[in-house]
Amino acid sequence: MLESKKEIYDTMPQSCYPKTLFFNSGATGEIIFTRIKSSGLQFPLIGKPDIGMRGMAVKKLDSFEDVLAYANSSKVNFLLQEFIPYKMEAGIFYYRFPGTAKGHISGIVEKEFLAVTGDGISTVYALLQKEKRFVLQIPVLKKMHKEILQKVPAKGEEYLLVPYGNHSRGAKFIDNSHLIDDALTNTIDKLCKKVKGFYYGRLDIRYNTWEELKQGTNFSIIEMNGAGSEPTHIYDPQHSIFFAWKEIIRHLDILCKISILNHKVYNIPFMNLASGINMIRENNRYIKYISEEYKQIA
Repeated sequence: MLESKKEIYDTMPQSCYPKTLFFNSGATGEIIFTRIKSSGLQFPLIGKPDIGMRGMAVKKLDSFEDVLAYANSSKVNFLLQEFIPYKMEAGIFYYRFPGTAKGHISGIVEKEFLAVTGDGISTVYALLQKEKRFVLQIPVLKKMHKEILQKVPAKGEEYLLVPYGNHSRGAKFIDNSHLIDDALTNTIDKLCKKVKGFYYGRLDIRYNTWEELKQGTNFSIIEMNGAGSEPTHIYDPQHSIFFAWKEIIRHLDILCKISILNHKVYNIPFMNLASGINMIRENNRYIKYISEEYKQIA
């Protein structure tokens, strides 16, 4: 639901997330160039809407020309962010009940990026057609990687086509919730407590190795999503729709309890019905709007 990434980043310790620049829609090339240069950001960069969802309009930018094209196509406020080179990405769902000392991890999803492995004979395009999950991405990939699709990778050679872990951009989600342990919980709990008012949500994290992540080293939080986030481990192809329903209900129950406790402990008012309906309408309008923009930027 309409969560500003910039506002969320502003609540986090700067060392925990990628260096990020915010731009209003319509920012000129001169302004963008000056800020990139003064910030010390190096290419490649990641462009993303300040308010986005499901990876829509997220794009890797390899040059200033790419940045200008992205900015000119964007009709909404956007971010330019340093590209984090760690090859692994996970989504960790965290919650903590207000007034309690320790938080919990309720789910972990590991993300396999959209990539193909060559056989020495087939083109990238042909390799994509062999995987049902990839076929849906071909129209977008034709725009992004037209020249690459006709290449024939050597046997065993991997081609990474989408370097970010979004389900709607071809990434495969694997439920690794069995990896939840005290070491990881303590690291994530310590981090989340530094974010004022954060009791529930998903952290999308790039990391080097799992052991390093558990110890709190060599990682970066790509996004921190709040009450509008999903427990994305439900999208593991091995899970049934009944498992997904059960997990959604479980997390909504946790969210409801946190809301009630925030009201009782910190006197935070509940959202009234009219505000809730208006928020849903605004969210639906924005999804439609950014979906059209995604078709232009992709």
